[in-house]
Amino acid sequence: MASSDYPSSEREAGQISLPEFGKMFKIQTSEKTGYLQKIFSAGAPVIAIAFAELLIFTGRIKEAAATYTLLLIILSLSIIASKKLETRKVYQALILLPVLRLVNLSMPIFFEANIYSFVFMYLPMTIPITIVSVYQEIPKEGKMDLLRKMGLYLPFSLLAGLIFAEAEYLIVQTRPLIPDLSFFNLLQLTIIMIFIVGLIEELIFRGIIQTRLEEFLGPAGGVLLASLLFGVMHSSYGTFYEIVYTFLAGGILGYFFYRTKSLPLVVMIHGFINIFLFGIIPHLGPGLGLV
Repeated sequence: MASSDYPSSEREAGQISLPEFGKMFKIQTSEKTGYLQKIFSAGAPVIAIAFAELLIFTGRIKEAAATYTLLLIILSLSIIASKKLETRKVYQALILLPVLRLVNLSMPIFFEANIYSFVFMYLPMTIPITIVSVYQEIPKEGKMDLLRKMGLYLPFSLLAGLIFAEAEYLIVQTRPLIPDLSFFNLLQLTIIMIFIVGLIEELIFRGIIQTRLEEFLGPAGGVLLASLLFGVMHSSYGTFYEIVYTFLAGGILGYFFYRTKSLPLVVMIHGFINIFLFGIIPHLGPGLGLV
C-alpha cells in the first residue's frame, strides 16, 4: 500500500519508531493520570468544605461544626501520611479553612456582631497562619517596589473597593458596624478591616491557598478553586447570590494577585470593600448618597 505524500504525523512519516511512539503515549497518559490525581487530591477537601458550608447555609450549625472537625482531623492525618511534598503543602494550606470556620463558630451565641467581633474571630488565626507559612512560599513584594507602586495601588484600591461594595450592598443590605462616620469610628473600622480582616483573609485565600493551588494545578485551576472556596465561605450570609458574587469578586482579586503577586494590593481592595460595605454605604446609602 502506497504511503501518503502528506503524512499527518511524525509517526506516519516513519520518523518515530513504534516502541518510541508507545513510550510517548505512556508518558502522556501518565501525565494525564497524575493531573487527575492532583484534581482529586485538591478537590476532595474542597467538596467537603462546600458541604460543610451548605450545612451552615441551611442553618445546621452543629452538623457543620462536626463536619469541619472531622475534616480537620482527616487533613491533619493526610499531611502526616502523604509521601508527596506538594500534596502535603496543599493540605497544609486548606487546613486553614476548617480552623477559620471553627473559630468563627466558637463565638458565644450571645456575642452580638459588631466591629470588635471581627477582632476576636480573626486575630486567633495569626497562630495557624504563622505555622503554615513556615512551610509555604508566600509571594513577597519588595519594600521599595511597594512604596513606588503605592501611589497607584491606593487610589486603585479605593475605587475598586467602592465599586465592589456598591454591588455587594445591593445583595446583602448590611447594617453599619459603627454608630456614625466620625473620624475615630472610621479610623477603627479602617484598621480592623484592612490590617486584620483584609490581611488575614487575603493571606489565607490568595497568599497561601491560591499560591499553593496554582503550583499544584496551574494558574487557572488555582485561581478558580481559591475563588470557589472564597465564595462558599460566605454562606453564613444566607443568600445564594452573595456566594455567587463573592466567588466572582474572589476571582477578580485572584487574577489581580496572580498578575501582580502583590498581597498588599488585594488586602487594600478587600479592606476598602469592607469599609464601604460595613461603614460608609449603610450610613450614606447607595451611591454614597449622591444618587
